Amino acid sequence: MATPPIKAILCMQLLALFMVAFSVIGINCSWDAEEGLLRKRSGVHQRQFDYFKLSLLWPATACRNTTRCCSSNACCRSSSLSEFTIHGLWADYNDGTWPACCSGPQFDKKEISTLLKPLRKYWPSFSCEAVSNCHHGKGTFWAHEWEKHGTCSYPVVHDEYEYFLTTLNVYFKYNVTGVLFEAGYVPSNSEKYPLGGIITAIQNAFHATPELICSGDDVEELRICFYKDFQPRDCASGSIIRRDRVSSGSCPQYVSLPAYGSWGLNNHTKAVS
Repeated sequence: MATPPIKAILCMQLLALFMVAFSVIGINCSWDAEEGLLRKRSGVHQRQFDYFKLSLLWPATACRNTTRCCSSNACCRSSSLSEFTIHGLWADYNDGTWPACCSGPQFDKKEISTLLKPLRKYWPSFSCEAVSNCHHGKGTFWAHEWEKHGTCSYPVVHDEYEYFLTTLNVYFKYNVTGVLFEAGYVPSNSEKYPLGGIITAIQNAFHATPELICSGDDVEELRICFYKDFQPRDCASGSIIRRDRVSSGSCPQYVSLPAYGSWGLNNHTKAVS
């Protein structure tokens, strides 16, 4: 039997090495950064996001349908809730769609143990119900936000701890509540404010146009958008002011920032601290 030429043997060895290398990459790599793609949990690829959207909740509006109290429901706290709280930091596309449930580890509360105090105050849940997660189960509000949105924030955000820390830092730096209070837009159960005035106050402070979502006349969410370096930018499909006409999601021309307590708890519920 003829001995294979040395050159052929070397080629086969190199081919084997390449096959091993590619198999390792295929097993260990969740992100295809070079191609600008994210891998969903199903194995399907999707492109990287275009910008971030910080979504904030107005507590009194979020709490008005509260019927049951529990330790995780911030609506039942004895202290007054009079500032926007965090809903989530979302990776979005410019066309109005967004990635969701990308490849990454499941939520682990131990990873954010040093952040729990500010998270409970500034990123609370307004419900006693568990929230659906990306693993066909239910879990905490934080677990839902990390698994659905945080895992899709690569390559800007790399892990769970960085996702929550980054969101808190952006929330504190761009203090929406402070901007509105300074402009005279404060919680009230009797006053209605011009939507255009609220939008203008945000524009003047951050040089970017926000997006507002309302429930009836009441502001429910206010969203600020950012480039990947967290410099403010206009939201891709948000509020616009043109010829004295304002458009912002479901909001009318005049809106309320209801004060907590007007309907935050039904009479038969018992508040917990």
